[in-house]
Formats: sequence, C-alpha cells, structure tokens
Amino acid sequence: MNSTKRMIPVLAVLLTVGLMAGPLAVNAQAAGPTINQTVAKGSVDDVLKMITKMVADNGMMVMGEIHQGKILEMTGIKVKSESIFVGSPTLGKKLFTIEPGVGQIVPMRINIFENAEGQTVVSYITPSSLLVGFDNPELNKMAAMLDEKLGGMVGMLGS
Repeated sequence: MNSTKRMIPVLAVLLTVGLMAGPLAVNAQAAGPTINQTVAKGSVDDVLKMITKMVADNGMMVMGEIHQGKILEMTGIKVKSESIFVGSPTLGKKLFTIEPGVGQIVPMRINIFENAEGQTVVSYITPSSLLVGFDNPELNKMAAMLDEKLGGMVGMLGS
C-alpha cells in the first residue's frame, strides 16, 4: 500500500473530528464565564425575598425557580440554595429577535446559597461573558446593560 492510500483514512478522521469540533471552537471563550459572587446581609430566604422585590422594582420578573436545597435533601445533603431565573419579556423580545439562540443564556440565573462559613452569597454569571460567544456587537451592548443592572441590584445586598 502506498503512503497516499494510507493518508486518506487519516485525513477522513481528521476532517470528521474538525467538522464536529468546529462550531464549538469558533464560539469558545478563552477566559470562560465571569462568576460574580457577593456576600449578602440576611438568610437565604431573606435575600431571596429582597432580590425578588428588586427584580420587580427594576422592571424585570422572576420567570422560574429551582429549590436546590429541597431537592438535594432527597440525597441526604443539607444545603441552603435557591436559584431564580430573571428576565424581561420586553428585553427578551429584543434579544431573541437579534439571536434566537440566546435562550441558552436568558432568562438569567441568580443563585442564593449559604457557604461553608454560614454567609449568604448571591451568585450569577455575567450576561456579557456568555453573550459574547455570539460575536454580535448589538448583543454585547445589551449584555453590558444587563451586567450593570444585575451588578447594581446585587451590590445593594452586599454586607
């Protein structure tokens, strides 16, 4: 067998792997998402109530909840942790019109949990660090606005 015939299967495998990995590599972010964590005043339940009110006061709404602590109790783990999904139908309309794939990122998830030191922590991934993967300047501008809005709300909860 000559070397050309041996190269064809190798090239076919490399091409297949390259095609499968291509879209992931194009949208990959070198630094990864930015996780914002703020120690807040009050219990997990108190902070959840406060952030829910702030969300409404800022023209947004809680679109869903996950009660991780209650779910994890079934496995024998005792954790105080709540997540809410926050968004705005008006802003969502703009985002989805620009890029329907933003549904992976919005509504935004905010996690409130008690850490090992007994402190309540509010945690979220900045929308800009996720939306940048779409490589769209209009989305990036809206994401920066969302970063500022979330940062302002969470900052007011800081201890």
